[in-house]
Amino acid sequence: MSGFGKGKRMRKRANGACCMLNDVQPGCRAKIHCHHAKGAVRQRLLDLGFVPQAKVDVIRSAPLGDPIECRIDNYKIALRKSEADLIEVESA
Repeated sequence: MSGFGKGKRMRKRANGACCMLNDVQPGCRAKIHCHHAKGAVRQRLLDLGFVPQAKVDVIRSAPLGDPIECRIDNYKIALRKSEADLIEVESA
């Protein structure tokens, strides 16, 4: 679990620790638990493949932390920090 979450918003669950995608360190893999987005942002995330149980690799983040580059399946997506903060993940 090294690199998974920065420790400030970790939650313990029965099957492992949860945090937001924004807190996952580059180079780590996480599994989406749920997301807390509403409206058009929620639909966009679902359309991009951010659905529960999907595996996400955090590749890197920009020097100031925004955006974050992620890989789902075999395509890469850049997410805003505010969008990644809506996606709750657990260790994969």
